[in-house]
Amino acid sequence: MSTPRELAAAAERRDRLVPGATERFSGYGVMSVPFAFGHVLGLRRFPVTSIGPGYTSVWLRDPDGAWHFHTTVPPEVSCPRYFGSAIESAAVHDIAIDWTGDHSFTVTIGDDVDLRWDVALTATPVSRVMSGMAGILPDAFWRSGAFLSMLGGVAGPALRAGRIGMVGSTPNRQRYLAKVLRMWVVASSSASLGGEDLGAPRPLREQTRLGDFWMPQRGIFMIGGAHFHPQDAGAHPPTTKAAATGV
Repeated sequence: MSTPRELAAAAERRDRLVPGATERFSGYGVMSVPFAFGHVLGLRRFPVTSIGPGYTSVWLRDPDGAWHFHTTVPPEVSCPRYFGSAIESAAVHDIAIDWTGDHSFTVTIGDDVDLRWDVALTATPVSRVMSGMAGILPDAFWRSGAFLSMLGGVAGPALRAGRIGMVGSTPNRQRYLAKVLRMWVVASSSASLGGEDLGAPRPLREQTRLGDFWMPQRGIFMIGGAHFHPQDAGAHPPTTKAAATGV
């Protein structure tokens, strides 16, 4: 069976998407990892998209609840395009993902962010079942809101991750659908920001979300992609809270 590292490498080699009317993304990432001191980190790596160049994005929630998105391309063609009206800041940085083993990698952002995030993955009986099921489902299931809603409702409790939103609306009012091809859980993780340790992974007292996208209370790594329906948004969706209010 292919390892996370091998599947991530295969995703990096992909150079096209199936045709469609939605805004489409393919790659891998960590949905989120909550830490003891109240931070939450998420990773998105989409080597290919339908709206611009491939990119990497790190989502960071601070203990006060404010979200900051760091991306390798402009916000207009990356994650803030969909989540910007609910985040405090969006900035472009160099972001490195270095695989240190078949099931482990390190994410780093230099300059004034100074983030180092180490992640180790493992398979569990539940993640193996989810991966096996995802591999045989017809594509039509991944376009069904009813099915994705049911899947998220089952997966969250089964993975001990709280709520998982596989379908819904983003803060910028685009409807999204997530597709999972393979899944692992985060066995261990550590991170430092500006030289300060974020503590051990630990569920938040109250699960957080951006729109209908809930941040799992347990780290989950996925190979897959997402579809967004641009017709649900304004012509120029805001890329931060300040942009949304005109400040």
